[in-house]
Amino acid sequence: MKLFLGADHRGFYLKEDIKEVLLKKGLEVVDVGNHEYDQNDDYPDFARSLAEQVVEDVSNRGIVFCGSGAGVSITANKIAGARACIGLSREQVEYARGDDDLNILVVAADYVNRESVAEMVEVFLTTGFKAEERHLRRLEKIKQLEK
Repeated sequence: MKLFLGADHRGFYLKEDIKEVLLKKGLEVVDVGNHEYDQNDDYPDFARSLAEQVVEDVSNRGIVFCGSGAGVSITANKIAGARACIGLSREQVEYARGDDDLNILVVAADYVNRESVAEMVEVFLTTGFKAEERHLRRLEKIKQLEK
């Protein structure tokens, strides 16, 4: 699994903190940017790049950070095969992974603390998709919408 990270200026410092933790765990992390703090950057650039790379392989995952989470979530979900949602809690992320095969975790950096993000990321990376018939049926309906 490759883990892609991306962030605009409002999520930049939290992304850098979480990236350091993930690298210490030995994970294969690909940072799609921004690579420096730039208050004039545009979140669609990073969310699009991340989503396009995540959907290249079903084992890939992504975490994208911005202030509210809304813009990057909207952007990422424009890419066919991307299933992005804002993480609210470890329990919600567990359901999103297990039931909806979430492949992009969105972090609303202005509204979370580092500890809760670390918990959500751990659950995001360790929870598998249940692949029950009802979940597969629902994901197939989403794929049809993407066409």
